[in-house]
Amino acid sequence: MANPTIARVLPAAAVLLAGAVALSGCSAGDPGVPSADLGHVHGLGVDPSTGETYAASHNGVWTVPTAQLPDTYPATEPDSSGAPRRIADRAQDTMGFVVARPGLLLGSGHPDPADPGLPGNLGLISSTDRANTWDSVSLSGEADFHDLDVVELPGQLRVYGYHGGIVKVSDDSGQTWTDRAGIEARDLAADPGNPDRLYATTEQGLMVSDDAGATFSRVDGAPPLYLVTVASDGTGVIGVDTEGIIWTSDGASWSKRGTTVGVPEALAFAGGDGVHWLLLADDRGVVATDDFGETVTVLLGKK
Repeated sequence: MANPTIARVLPAAAVLLAGAVALSGCSAGDPGVPSADLGHVHGLGVDPSTGETYAASHNGVWTVPTAQLPDTYPATEPDSSGAPRRIADRAQDTMGFVVARPGLLLGSGHPDPADPGLPGNLGLISSTDRANTWDSVSLSGEADFHDLDVVELPGQLRVYGYHGGIVKVSDDSGQTWTDRAGIEARDLAADPGNPDRLYATTEQGLMVSDDAGATFSRVDGAPPLYLVTVASDGTGVIGVDTEGIIWTSDGASWSKRGTTVGVPEALAFAGGDGVHWLLLADDRGVVATDDFGETVTVLLGKK
């Protein structure tokens, strides 16, 4: 969910490019594209161990149909029906969301209105059954993480979370937390190759921390990114700027790639065998691209 301060970077949101992407496969509005009542999409992820691709939204966690994608996509959809599914029919407002490990999902946010016994802020929650059920890990009733990311440590996960303008860090898979820097961020992304490196998109530009979120400095020469992710295969930093342009960086320079349509909502690196698959949520719904947005396949439209 966009931080109100950072949202001002997108004046009226209408300035984003609206039609510059060439679509491959089906397009939004095509009768062959399924749709779902997603509301705002907070997070995306793919779990190759189960074949599921997920969209975590204001209206629950949904499975995303991917059978139309080529074999280079890193997951094989277990449901051949091609229909999206709101998992467990639960309208949980899943704000922070990440596929932490194969078979392990982490999330945060607010409960389904039909679950009155749960606190308004879920803290860190986890699922090992494809988001059908969730268990409380920590900070129940306290934290509403608007963003989550993870990196591997020896025997544990380091979890980065963003709550109330503070970067919080856990080095024991989310059991206990330490407050780090106060920063007005829209999106966080940890570097899988360097657990201490954390990127943050801010109104002042792209920021980076090399001390696990304790301090941040501006990344000189970076475009004004709104969303950011770091590829797990060494490709580097990938982001979407405030005009909807997708950028990639090899650490020395930035390259302009494709564009989103309308306001970008979520971005995730999906990987692939020698192919750089990205998942994006924008005005079209959920799309996949293997060429950084030059062409896309619309997987799931919005109702």
